[in-house]
Amino acid sequence: MNPFAPAAISHRSEEVFVGRQAIVDGQQRIIGYELLFRDQAHATQAEITNDLLAGTRVLVNTLNNMGTEWLFGDRIAFLNVSNPMLESEFLELLPARRVVLEILEDVAPTPELLPRLNDLRAQGFALALDDYDGNPDLDFLLPLVSYVKIDVLATPAERLPDLVASVRRHPVKLVAERVETRSMFHTCRNLKFDLFQGFYFARPETLTARVINPGQALVLELLNKVRANADIGEIEKGFKRDVALSFKLLRYINSVGFGLSCEIQSIRHALAILGYQQLYRWLTLLVVTANEGSTPPALMKTAVTRGRLTELLGQELLDKHERDNLFIVGIFSLLDAMLEMPMEQILERLNLPEPIADALLHREGVYGPFLQLAEACEGADIPRIRALAEALTLDPERVNVAHLQALAWVEELGV
Repeated sequence: MNPFAPAAISHRSEEVFVGRQAIVDGQQRIIGYELLFRDQAHATQAEITNDLLAGTRVLVNTLNNMGTEWLFGDRIAFLNVSNPMLESEFLELLPARRVVLEILEDVAPTPELLPRLNDLRAQGFALALDDYDGNPDLDFLLPLVSYVKIDVLATPAERLPDLVASVRRHPVKLVAERVETRSMFHTCRNLKFDLFQGFYFARPETLTARVINPGQALVLELLNKVRANADIGEIEKGFKRDVALSFKLLRYINSVGFGLSCEIQSIRHALAILGYQQLYRWLTLLVVTANEGSTPPALMKTAVTRGRLTELLGQELLDKHERDNLFIVGIFSLLDAMLEMPMEQILERLNLPEPIADALLHREGVYGPFLQLAEACEGADIPRIRALAEALTLDPERVNVAHLQALAWVEELGV
């Protein structure tokens, strides 16, 4: 049995959770958030059995499901990293200048660690040393980090001034963690801490997003294609087979943190901009965090068919770029059903061109009539098909042919 056969594509609609706790300055203005893995909506702490899995879950939820703009806006994000996460290439997927990597206190000083940390700094990441307690084994990290976090609840009050003084020998910002009372806040401020975090300011809040996961078999197939430097057209075909992959790709590359000056509008354009190396890392991340389960196969098939039909309906009326947008309109038009949430909320987290958003929200604009016609074809609404076709100056027979072509195309894909 071919493990990468198209029939193996499956999806699951589920909720994902990321904890977020504010970090404030001396005037209690929020300057950033620490992002924390959560395995359920009501969790108050993480249940972590595998550091790499926990880290990648926060990473994939941030990048693909929630979006940097929604999670931390124009502020910075602090993200815990242990040795396995530091050794992986997943960190390169993050917007470096918006992220502070918190090195956990139990990090092992391996020979590879220092070169890796210097490389991450060169890429634009800031580093923080988490839960520093004066342990001399961690002093080698102090010249590298921009932030040092001290657990003021766990540190004896009489030790705190000396610990602060020892850290002050380095040009770092001091962060007081676990500040739980007003008096503790004033004590830390008098000791010249720069930033503060704890229950006194805000308890961690858990943010939720409903997601669809791409089929693991297809992701593995695409990984093999990317590794073999397959033609970009072949890779694009794989993305067109899977709504979740297309959604996550455009979501990721259109995120505010990605730093692009141009708006990505088509799957091929996104792949070309991303490049094979970054695409390989991103697909690897999806494999690591993939889940079993499924969205109803009929719904997935309808979405892919609708994308192809909407694209074909504009074949003689619009240029290639506009037809690419038609495919996205068609395939994304059922995201509200897949994610079980209003389309308005989905589009808040997905930076798409306004004409595409108009079509998805209101069935209006330049693409709206094509989507309406595709939906009429699915419902075999003959009078509506004729009226919409006439408005688009399309021959109803040509519409019928396009519908048959779309159905055949999806069967060939094996969706």
